[in-house]
Amino acid sequence: MSTDTDPHADTGLDPELEPQPEAGVEPERPEPELDPETVARRDAALAQIRSFGDPVLRTKARKIDRIDDALRDEVERMGRLMDDALGVGLAATQVGVVHRLLVYRVQQQSPLAALINPELEWSGRDTEAMEEGCLSLPGVHVEVDRPIHVRVRALNEFGEPIVIEASGLEARVIQHEMDHLDGVLILDRTSRDQRKEAMRTLREAQQAA
Repeated sequence: MSTDTDPHADTGLDPELEPQPEAGVEPERPEPELDPETVARRDAALAQIRSFGDPVLRTKARKIDRIDDALRDEVERMGRLMDDALGVGLAATQVGVVHRLLVYRVQQQSPLAALINPELEWSGRDTEAMEEGCLSLPGVHVEVDRPIHVRVRALNEFGEPIVIEASGLEARVIQHEMDHLDGVLILDRTSRDQRKEAMRTLREAQQAA
């Protein structure tokens, strides 16, 4: 999930936000000025993240059955990529790995959270529409309606069972990244008009590249 706002602010939402990450969700705010080093680091990270049109983004990830040092190294690498890309969340499919792993951090000072084989156990009835962005859809921001409160069961990077009860931005980021693990993009969860506008933005970006 991605964010073009302060990745350290508690805004309630971009992957899934201060010069936040494109891990998936972002509120609408003016894009902050970034220093050249940060821009270079972000560009290098985005070059390693799969973008719209890559079939892996439409692939349903497989359950992880082995948790070892290699997986923990992957968690660390995804966390670094997410931070460098100024995102708040990242799913394994976004880096071309088709298994059920996501990482996120909604506040800069918070530890990196890793969810392995996450399962949505409960979502509240109250929903909220917010603008989201995605590291895999650069330049695209669409409004997505999601439950405000969720409870998710998963394993952490040490194989320990965990339960996450999340609200606001954290809940949105988790839902955004879990969508990625099922091959679902924010384009699938917005209105027809916004989807058409997003597709126009993506086509223009591809033509300019």
